[in-house]
Amino acid sequence: MSRLTITLSDRRHRALKEAAARRGKTIGSLVEESLDAYGIKTGSEAAALVARAREKAKMTESTAMKLALEETKAQRRR
Repeated sequence: MSRLTITLSDRRHRALKEAAARRGKTIGSLVEESLDAYGIKTGSEAAALVARAREKAKMTESTAMKLALEETKAQRRR
């Protein structure tokens, strides 16, 4: 597993620690969940997801990619 160092304001760091404590989670797991919620994926993970969706829906690659991009943008706006 990789490690990452980030710089946060004291206020943001305190809020993150409090949120993790309230949920009974580590800061790392909270960050992981947030990245998942934002749809952060490697290129190969995204391609595999699109391929599965395309196969299931019997879509062309371009139609599936367009739909995937629209859905990603919608999720990020939430």
